[in-house]
Amino acid sequence: MYAVIEGVDTAGKSTQLDILKEKYQEAIFTKEPGGTEIGLKLREMALNGEAKSKVAEMFLFLADRAEHIEEVIKPNENRMVISDRSVISGIAYASNLPLEIVTTLNLIATSNILPSHIILLELTPEELTKRLAGKSNDSIESRGIDYLIDIQNRMKKTIEMLNLNYIYIDASLSIEEIAQKIEEFINE
Repeated sequence: MYAVIEGVDTAGKSTQLDILKEKYQEAIFTKEPGGTEIGLKLREMALNGEAKSKVAEMFLFLADRAEHIEEVIKPNENRMVISDRSVISGIAYASNLPLEIVTTLNLIATSNILPSHIILLELTPEELTKRLAGKSNDSIESRGIDYLIDIQNRMKKTIEMLNLNYIYIDASLSIEEIAQKIEEFINE
């Protein structure tokens, strides 16, 4: 199983991943970007805004994704792998290009290896506004609420376009309710 938790920043991915780490101690936990040594460097470059071009930023993430598939996903295909983000985020965040082109580039980077289970934690604009107000924002979060809601919508379009196995969960539910829904989905 290759399960991923998706959602824009502040949706609660980290909290749910911590709960999953307790429940599935035998699983491999990883993240995109940054799940490999090269990926950590690429992630830092992208999140610090070092790439001035949006296309260059996308290629940093594609390089990370290709390395992640090769180093983490392929060697563990017979184990449970749970990832913080995946190709879904990669496609959604590359919003300066048409979805079809970005999808093709990402399928090349992933060697057509896609997650078997996608959990998308959804936020309303109101909830996102409230959550972002309570933290300092990186270069991507600083692009604003409308940008992040558009990214969330692109995530949904991507999941549906790729015809993947998914669940959408209201991120404003209690931590326990969200955890229960995730566990039921993973164990179905």
